[in-house]
Amino acid sequence: MTQARRKLIEVALPLDAINRESGREKSIRHGHPSTLHLWWARRPLAACRAVIFAQLVDDPSSHPERFPTEEAQKRERQRLFELMERLVVWENAGDTRLFREANAEIAACFDGSPPAVLDPFAGGGSIPLEAKRLGLVALANDLNPLPVLLNTLMLELLDRFEGRVPLSGELTSNCAQALASDLRFFALELERRVGARLAQNYGQRGTADPLVYFWARTVSCPNPACRLEVPLLGAWGLSSRRGSEVFMRPVINDENSVDVEVISGSAALQGTMARTGGTCLGCSTIIPLAYVKAEGTAGRMGARMLAVQERQGTKRSFRPATNLDRAVAQVAVPEVDWLDASLSTHPQYMAPPRYGLTTFKDLFSDRQLSTLAAFVEELDTMQAEAEQMALDQGWDPTTQTISEGGRGALAYGEMMRILLALGIDRLVNRQSTLCIWDATRVNVGQVFSRQAYSMTWLYAEANPFAGASGSFAGQVEFLAKAIEQLPAGRGSVTHGPAQNVEVTQLVSVSTDPPYYDNVPYADLSDFFHVWLRKMLSPTFPELFGTMLSPKAEELVADSVRLGGKQAAKAYFEQGMQQVFRKLYGLQADDLPMTVFYAFKQTEDSSVEGATSTGWETMLEALVDSGWSIVGTWPMRTEQPGGLRQLGRNALASSIVIVCRKRSPEASAVNRRGFLQSLKEQLPQALRRLQQGSVAPVDLAQAAIGPGMAVFTQFRTVVEADGAAMTVRTALALINQVLDEVLSEQEGDLNSDSRFAVAWFTQQGWNEGDSGLADQLARAKNTSIDGLERGGIFRARAGRARLLGPDDLDAAWDPSRDGRICEWEVVIRVAKALDEGGFDRAAPLLVACGQKIDLDSAKELAYLLFALCEKKGWTQSALLFNALGSSWSDLLRAGPAPSMDVQSALTFDEDEE
Repeated sequence: MTQARRKLIEVALPLDAINRESGREKSIRHGHPSTLHLWWARRPLAACRAVIFAQLVDDPSSHPERFPTEEAQKRERQRLFELMERLVVWENAGDTRLFREANAEIAACFDGSPPAVLDPFAGGGSIPLEAKRLGLVALANDLNPLPVLLNTLMLELLDRFEGRVPLSGELTSNCAQALASDLRFFALELERRVGARLAQNYGQRGTADPLVYFWARTVSCPNPACRLEVPLLGAWGLSSRRGSEVFMRPVINDENSVDVEVISGSAALQGTMARTGGTCLGCSTIIPLAYVKAEGTAGRMGARMLAVQERQGTKRSFRPATNLDRAVAQVAVPEVDWLDASLSTHPQYMAPPRYGLTTFKDLFSDRQLSTLAAFVEELDTMQAEAEQMALDQGWDPTTQTISEGGRGALAYGEMMRILLALGIDRLVNRQSTLCIWDATRVNVGQVFSRQAYSMTWLYAEANPFAGASGSFAGQVEFLAKAIEQLPAGRGSVTHGPAQNVEVTQLVSVSTDPPYYDNVPYADLSDFFHVWLRKMLSPTFPELFGTMLSPKAEELVADSVRLGGKQAAKAYFEQGMQQVFRKLYGLQADDLPMTVFYAFKQTEDSSVEGATSTGWETMLEALVDSGWSIVGTWPMRTEQPGGLRQLGRNALASSIVIVCRKRSPEASAVNRRGFLQSLKEQLPQALRRLQQGSVAPVDLAQAAIGPGMAVFTQFRTVVEADGAAMTVRTALALINQVLDEVLSEQEGDLNSDSRFAVAWFTQQGWNEGDSGLADQLARAKNTSIDGLERGGIFRARAGRARLLGPDDLDAAWDPSRDGRICEWEVVIRVAKALDEGGFDRAAPLLVACGQKIDLDSAKELAYLLFALCEKKGWTQSALLFNALGSSWSDLLRAGPAPSMDVQSALTFDEDEE
């Protein structure tokens, strides 16, 4: 095998810029491709764009004839970084000149013929879409029909009708805008027709338009002497916006059911429902959760409308529901046999079946079913009218369908059907009895506010014709804006298991595979599949030929579906081995493959150190398939969580693993040699991870990458008994060395900080014996008096303790502190970040940088997080995780050293 040219991703990346833009992208909604339709666990476009560019562009060190010195290579690398820093900014996504420049850089590395980019687990399409935006041929594959449909739209259909004037007559500059214009035109007509049919289902009250109806599920009180129809709801609040608080107050009526009064102000009332059950409003009888479930499965759980949000002119308000409101909601149930399929009963992700909601039909009220069915019924008419309008404007009358590659009037009518169906399917996500009411944002939440079918007690029913939260017009506008921003280019999509993907051209693989047992997306996506099948099976008969999403070949270690954890583990590992072996044969020999992976789960310490089954199985598949890990990069691809995320299956970062086909010249090594290499290489890699702002909570997962890079550089690692070391053992050893490296970083601290770490390890924030404190201080070459003068410790009457965040003065000025240490900086800046946010913490950290080495302080933040996590000190762990995650952003946001630091530090306090 000839020596391949190293790619930029194997050497260096502008990680701060990528992470900054990836994190910012999570808050971008309008125009983002994620708003085409819900799909879970999408990777940020910025991260995907950067990874694809960097895995194809040569590193300057690969061209010593052009860049003979390290300085020349550094300058060229900086030029590429500056280009990448512009590429990852969301606002530049439509800059065609910029992306032509990026494409030229890539093409120059391949004599003008760059490879296609293949993602065999395309999902929401972030990776293939960004390959297309970079001017490359994008190849996408997925097993699930919904992501296949989304990728087909983005990669193939969008460009099918290039050059056509939109039927609606509005002038546009490209095909994407023409499609968006026609979508708005036909959606408006569709809404008008369905609204006219169903006007009587959403009655007005004078000149007020109803926007949202609030329903509570009900059960009869188990007390025979009461039998009140009890509304089950966790809270009575309708609006928690500051200054606009509104809540409901229950009133028992003469019919032994509950009405409400609507009151302005903060609600002090507790709801009737909690995690373990409810309480009767009439007699205070406890209603066990088991009773609620029994009533539900027996078909005796009801629902009662309590309140209505309405709009009069531009003013929105809440009022109690009336009997007329309830009567209008009683509509005939349409024939919706496509919703008769049974829900999965997976205990972790499927709550509704436990309460008697066992089919998809059960997840919608009668009025919602009537409305959604009416939208579906009009699709045939809208498709026919779009086709006829195209014929009237001289389009090709060929009968070739869109699935056959058609570009004429018939295909365009089908295209409008597809887009309208996506708009309706988006509406389905806001028109279900699983939709919650978000009192903070004052809007209707979607069904999948989390990756599960959650049970709702108070649910919000939106008026789909009101143009407000949860309306059809709103859903279409999200869709249209996303379409307008999609790039032109070339791509193709296949449907099937990743193990069976085939290509006929040179490819470079970049993919985001399933994360072991995290989520069974096929079960979740059935909520949409049953509707899409009804709407689009005439257009895509093969894609939507099954009643539910295919599950038998879904690569998820689902112990429920597969009959136990061991069987699930074996299934996942075998499947991933098949995938990576297939990709080994498809990938160009001289190019790296990149794999996004974000997984955290309960660790298994049954071997000599802690390991993670999710990582183990995926890495085992890579190694056994002949791949070697040559680099890893932590990228901020997940939404950062709060206190409840620590210790759970939630990460702030994905690890991008860079792989190459293992060299046939790779040598074998014994355990001792592997450990020696690990201890030599891991410290530098760990510092690179910390400098890259990987969150402390993710550090142990991120360190797996460079550790496995050491492991896979050898053909095999031989144990003392002659057997090959397993990935599980290698992971355990990597975690052991990681702990050693973190402990060794303590040696970079000054004596006061080393004392504080040692005392904190023993006592936390609690008091201890001052005599022991004096002994420890002497051992660390410091003194109790000095620690007290430094403002981090207190010793009184034989007792001693570290000063915690709550003990510290917010007005502290580091420039006037004569004895400052890394410990004090970390605690004070963490406190400032927690209490005052970036505006307070950033100038403080910059000011501290004039007195101490901030790199050592940052390492201390990571060390303290790891310590707190092991000790189970969750509150402190959260504090240090937030600081470590934000470190680079704080330095970037802080004032320049020449600024008046003290005034910057006290500005927020003056404002308060």
